[in-house]
Amino acid sequence: MTRASLEKKPHEVAAMFDRTARRYDLVNDLMTMGQTYWWRKVVADAVDAGPGELVLDIGGGTGTSAVSFTRLGARAIACDFSLGMLREGTRRLGGSGVSGGGVHGVTFTAGDALRLPFADDSFDVVTISYALRNVADTEQALREMLRVAKPGGRLVVAEFSRPTFAPFRFAYYNIFLKYAIPLITRLTSSNPDSYDYLSESIQAWPDQPSLARVIQRAGWSRVAWRNLSLGAVAVHRARKPERDSATLR
Repeated sequence: MTRASLEKKPHEVAAMFDRTARRYDLVNDLMTMGQTYWWRKVVADAVDAGPGELVLDIGGGTGTSAVSFTRLGARAIACDFSLGMLREGTRRLGGSGVSGGGVHGVTFTAGDALRLPFADDSFDVVTISYALRNVADTEQALREMLRVAKPGGRLVVAEFSRPTFAPFRFAYYNIFLKYAIPLITRLTSSNPDSYDYLSESIQAWPDQPSLARVIQRAGWSRVAWRNLSLGAVAVHRARKPERDSATLR
């Protein structure tokens, strides 16, 4: 599967990421000219996980983002449906097996964003970075995230988005995505075809206000977003509503 317009079958998407796992982070750093470091810091600041909190990082892959969430003493679970990505993460962090063993405060778990293998009201923060595009049903995935978040829990979604500055938007869609990414990935990636899918899925993805409406429809409240890199990336934030005391009687 390389076309973003095709049905996103989980086993095909997982296989695609399995093939890119070993050099995935390196290619991303090259492709974004190092901006991933800044984007990751912004996401970690938005997650703002404190001591004793538990973070679920969906599409957590190699655990690169999850490690940054544990800096203040929180624990994180990197959940992904690509076993190749999870194995690469445990290899890098010194864990053994897909369970990861809680190395560096991070545990690796296989799971599907549409059927998360966790109990209701389990996590203080649920986050997903650059993986929501890969889910077959965006709104259903956001409902699952709502289910496993604690009342009052936080949602942080980092995703490629629609640039807000028109000249940059034209260059981004018509030069960078069409020509620069294919060139970089054919020189560096073990599976360059997967980045054809990346380019097409970015162009097909809704803009910032549209994604905010989907998040609200899924049941989240206080939805807001911050643009990064002139809107090429957006970080959406939201809260799970607190339970009404009347519903607990």
